[in-house]
Amino acid sequence: MDFLGAIVRFFQQGGVFMYPILIVFALGLAIAVERWTYLTMSGATNRSLWKKIVPYLKAGNFKEAAAVTGKSTAAIGSILTYGLYRVKSARRRDDVEKAMEESLMEVLPRLEKRTHYLATLANIATLLGLLGTIIGLIRAFTAVSNANPADKADLLSASISVAMNTTAFGLMVAIPLLLCMRFCKPRQIPLSTASRWQA
Repeated sequence: MDFLGAIVRFFQQGGVFMYPILIVFALGLAIAVERWTYLTMSGATNRSLWKKIVPYLKAGNFKEAAAVTGKSTAAIGSILTYGLYRVKSARRRDDVEKAMEESLMEVLPRLEKRTHYLATLANIATLLGLLGTIIGLIRAFTAVSNANPADKADLLSASISVAMNTTAFGLMVAIPLLLCMRFCKPRQIPLSTASRWQA
């Protein structure tokens, strides 16, 4: 209970800027959870598709492999389909990789959708925290100017400590959001590994 009480007091002492920072955190958390869920499911679908087509690739049956990847909704499916259809007409493995890279440009925006907002929200949280602190300090110095000279030092130190709460809270929100952005970035698809099955 003491811990919860300390959190409530910390939040209340921060002033009105704590609320927009909390909203930013909620938005960022929602995006992070949605992206992590999507990428986890996408990764499982990609692995499942890869396991299905590996026997066809080992046997050199690119037509059947392309039929399987063409029906799949997996992100890697469309990339492999491009490469598999190019295998027969391509003279070099680089041509297959180039075809797959072209498809990757279509797939990546879907995988990275909304992830960049996490960095923006982290910056907004930090700036809101700093703004809240600056406004808190302005109010503190204004209040101290009219206070009893004997009490000025104590009043100023207490006011500054309260004003710093918004900066602290802004950083508490920004750091996890930046970490979430790092973990929500899709892993690179090894095109060279996929294209090595070229006949």
